[in-house]
Amino acid sequence: MPTDKRFNIMNGCINLFLTILCLMVALPFVLVVVISLTSENSLVQNGYQFIPKEWSLEAYRITFAQPDLLIRGYLVTIMITVIGTVTSLLLTAMTAYPISRRDFRYNRPITFYIFFTMLFNGGLIPFYILMTQYLHLKNSLMALIIPALLSPFNIMIMKGFLDKIGKEIIESAKVDGAREIRIFFTIILPLSTPALATLGLFISFGYWNEWYNALLFIDNDRFVPLQLLLVRILTQIEFLANSPLAQVADKLAFANFPTMSVRMAMAILAGGPMLVIFPFFQKYFVKGITVGSLKG
Repeated sequence: MPTDKRFNIMNGCINLFLTILCLMVALPFVLVVVISLTSENSLVQNGYQFIPKEWSLEAYRITFAQPDLLIRGYLVTIMITVIGTVTSLLLTAMTAYPISRRDFRYNRPITFYIFFTMLFNGGLIPFYILMTQYLHLKNSLMALIIPALLSPFNIMIMKGFLDKIGKEIIESAKVDGAREIRIFFTIILPLSTPALATLGLFISFGYWNEWYNALLFIDNDRFVPLQLLLVRILTQIEFLANSPLAQVADKLAFANFPTMSVRMAMAILAGGPMLVIFPFFQKYFVKGITVGSLKG
């Protein structure tokens, strides 16, 4: 009886701690949503509040002032995220599989070469010259997809997972007459679902938040992703509101512009879809993290 009581107290303390932790994680996001729905005057006078004095949808009205640009930015981002994630997962698995096989002759040299690229890179200028003058990917969606297709870190994670797959499964498939390509697609990939889902989540986040390569290589408005579009909108707004070179009429128009609430509205538009998708990958994400600690 005392043991049960002690267990209930400990269980209650753990639940209380986890509840507080969840609130600490959720409250900043709730505050972002509330700020995006708060008028600029209320923010200036009262600061950030969970229950503002004055509600307003002005930030979203301004953000959706040109819906065609926003929709096009979403479509570009969705396209590079889907194509990039699927292709990256396939290439990552195809690279990690042979170096996870101990019977592969060049296992160690290739593994060292991949690890070496984690420590050193060519730099920005050679990268820009390669993309624009040799690959001719200026103003192309491929400029947003190709640079992130293979990550040494992801390859090492995938290799660590594939090391756990018993060689008996592969040898049994070979005895049944299966070739390497069939073993890879019908046995290795299905068994690697937790690792693929975990890496897919990381890769998709990277592609969804892509703006730096777009800033370097994209000048055509047709190929501008959502993140870069929002950065350009916010930069233009702040320039018109603060620059001494702006016209007087523009400065008067933007004097009471809801700059802070627009920022928060853009943050919600940029990150909201990924927050919706994450719960569907959660079970694979947890399994992919814990499976690496299991043997056999």
